[in-house]
Amino acid sequence: MRHAANRQTSREGGQNLYDAVTGRIIAELEAGRFPWVRPWGAPGADAAALGLPYNALSERAYSGINILTLWGAVFAFGYSAQGWLTFRQALDMGGHVRKGETGVTIVYADRFIPEAEKARARTDGGDPRSVAFLKRFTVFNVDQCEGLSIERDSSDGQLPELAIEPYGEAVIAASGITVHIGGAKAFYAPEPDVVQVPPQSAFFAPIDYYRTALHELTHATGHKSRLDRKILNAFGSKDYAREELVAEMGAAFLCAALGIVPTVRHADYLGAWLDVLREDNRAIVRAASQASKAADWLLDRLSASKDAHALSTEGAVA
Repeated sequence: MRHAANRQTSREGGQNLYDAVTGRIIAELEAGRFPWVRPWGAPGADAAALGLPYNALSERAYSGINILTLWGAVFAFGYSAQGWLTFRQALDMGGHVRKGETGVTIVYADRFIPEAEKARARTDGGDPRSVAFLKRFTVFNVDQCEGLSIERDSSDGQLPELAIEPYGEAVIAASGITVHIGGAKAFYAPEPDVVQVPPQSAFFAPIDYYRTALHELTHATGHKSRLDRKILNAFGSKDYAREELVAEMGAAFLCAALGIVPTVRHADYLGAWLDVLREDNRAIVRAASQASKAADWLLDRLSASKDAHALSTEGAVA
């Protein structure tokens, strides 16, 4: 039986994709909502587990701007799952998208070399320059599908309070980044390559200590010996705001992957972030991509560490 593939629609239509994505994020920020830390217990979405959105067939987590896009859809439409599929993937899993359901547009960043640039390189010499572009895909939440043979996770995805400290400490240790504890301010100093965080006693709740540490560790991933981002920026500059946006989102992605509810650490940069996004329609896509790479850098080191193995063993025993 064929289903109405022609009924699939995307929420951006023929609009420039960068403009559409940026416009959506700007609207959220102007309304006072930070799309990377929207409350997980929001009305209509209280059943959605904390975590990164993922492809229900490959089980691979989505990254970059797709995280914000799919989180936003989960909250907006009250889906109870973070799993997503293309129309074809739903069929491959023995199910189908329900007739009349509307999909969500996600993107894949790629590059190509225009013919004119190839011709220029042949004439002038040198390597041809590639141009970045976004490919569109339409995906559907597993709640929009029928007949799928998949198990639903009944947990809320959040770490128990007693587990937050060992996981947080494991991330810090596995990073290999120098972390000094003390003082009254949290910051990352690029020149000595050191993270400074006040002691846990300075925070209202222990979880805030780890949220803050993860934010600063995200900054530290930008060091030239790691992901080599532009992190030596004058305070108050647009580049400074861009790096803060990367750290905010990177820490949120990292928290969600670990099972820690993310929060906004620097809401006072809201005006600066809006200025950056209004000026450059690719800024949020670029920042989200860098944030994902930063979170992945830290998570990869956690996965490879002995601490991660010990934590998983403890969890299995418990």
